[in-house]
Amino acid sequence: MFEIGSSLREARLRQGLDFPEVEQATKIRGKYLRALEDEQFDLLPAQTYVKGFLRSYAEYLGLDGELYVDEFNSRYVVGEDEAPVRLRRSPSRARTPRVQSRVVLLTIVGISLVTALVIVAWTRGGSGNSKVYGLQTTQQSDTLAAPKQHSKRIPVRLVVRAATGSSWIRVQRDPPRGTLLYQNWLDLGRTRVFTGRWLRLEVRDPGALVLLLNGKRVDFPAGTNLVTVTSRGLQPFGG
Repeated sequence: MFEIGSSLREARLRQGLDFPEVEQATKIRGKYLRALEDEQFDLLPAQTYVKGFLRSYAEYLGLDGELYVDEFNSRYVVGEDEAPVRLRRSPSRARTPRVQSRVVLLTIVGISLVTALVIVAWTRGGSGNSKVYGLQTTQQSDTLAAPKQHSKRIPVRLVVRAATGSSWIRVQRDPPRGTLLYQNWLDLGRTRVFTGRWLRLEVRDPGALVLLLNGKRVDFPAGTNLVTVTSRGLQPFGG
């Protein structure tokens, strides 16, 4: 159990963010952001808005949005929100025997059709040249449809803030063919957030910037203005 509002406030202040800046980035009105930090959830229109705003605000700060929603549900949501869930579950139990009966019936029909096709193909002779359509095609389809396994990579969420001065920056997602996310000056006091599997970051003045990678402060490697950003940290590009 933790304090929802105070942890949000601490994360915002730790990153040096103001409400107008957060409001512009998240599209959540400032008075609602303050209500979340003060845990005055009754000031928001409905519990649905509270959960959505909590998740968006927490994730913008580099926190686990789902964790905050779960904490809100455990402390503030009463039995009213659970009633519709129970109402939807009851009919599904009542329909279970019908669904099972239909599955059994369709299985029997499918077996009968396959058996009939085999008998027809056999009686017409030439089992070596005959094809039972549907069997071979299904097998090939299953082979082609088998998904390729890819190694999991933790996504990157990079917060760049011009803390002590302005700096020109260039950010590209998943280079060399990925999307160019930003290429311009970042004025003093401004913040930009970038996400992707990995990023290519080039800056004019690293010392003017504060970087947060997945919610943790990271430093720009000395002696370079061009880095690769992964969940493991910042590395000189090509190094």
